[in-house]
Amino acid sequence: MSADCIFCSIVDGDIPARTVHETDSVLAFLDANPLARGHTLVIPKAHAQHVGDLNDELASDLFAAVTELTPRVQSVVGADGANVGINDGEAAGQEVPHVHVHIIPRFEGDGGAPLHAVGGDRPDLSDDEVDAVAEAIAE
Repeated sequence: MSADCIFCSIVDGDIPARTVHETDSVLAFLDANPLARGHTLVIPKAHAQHVGDLNDELASDLFAAVTELTPRVQSVVGADGANVGINDGEAAGQEVPHVHVHIIPRFEGDGGAPLHAVGGDRPDLSDDEVDAVAEAIAE
């Protein structure tokens, strides 16, 4: 746990939350500032700032909860779909330095955008550049 992390304080019970799911390793609660009705955050109980800080077991537990909750949230609020995403790092818009997965219900005509919209302008990459990135990631 991190003493100055709001999500760790929620896990510890020091800050109230509208909990919708809990296991030994994962907690899910409604976002206090929702982007849509039913906007849910799914977090590991153990503090981890970045996705890469999660061990395999915790990552598995986290995404098992996400796969269970996403259709449930959509059903409860009558959503037509959902955006599921993680902002990993400040440059990506991460506001709380604790891994959290957003489940944001989406409704036809709600004015929202797909996740592709968060990327900004698409880079003009040559095939060689794309190949080099793929090879470096695969190493």
